[in-house]
Amino acid sequence: MPGKNYNVLFLCTHNSARSILAESAMNRLGQGRLFGYSAGSQPSGRIHPYAIDLLGELGHDVDALRSKSWDEFAQPGAPQFDFIFTVCDAAADEVCPVWPGHPVSAHWGIADPSRVEGAPAAQRRAFSETLQIMSDRIRKFIALPFEELDSETLKEELREIGRS
Repeated sequence: MPGKNYNVLFLCTHNSARSILAESAMNRLGQGRLFGYSAGSQPSGRIHPYAIDLLGELGHDVDALRSKSWDEFAQPGAPQFDFIFTVCDAAADEVCPVWPGHPVSAHWGIADPSRVEGAPAAQRRAFSETLQIMSDRIRKFIALPFEELDSETLKEELREIGRS
């Protein structure tokens, strides 16, 4: 990925688990060229404790993570995004703000780990599996030759990653 840096926004309704995990994974795996952000249409105002615990245990920087509204990124002066991924089905169906610069978007839906019931070990495992799936998708995304793909091919590649 010579030359250009890319901003990537992950959207989920509550911005408390999946999108937070994806933001953190992107910032770790993005090789200083891809920068992750996350937001929600109806942010909960808090990050799920299992998400923070998992990321902290794995050495991710969690100090700047917070649950926030996507409206924050539709304001003047906000980062411009090159890519936007919805990671929950509800956010995929919502009417999103108009994003400057016409970012490429795709749906990378994944089950909500915060809805897993049962023992705390099973719940924590769900968060770990979610982070692993997102990290695998992000690795595939990072490997794409963005500058070499036409718009339609890039969109199809991103949709395919979301199905993996």
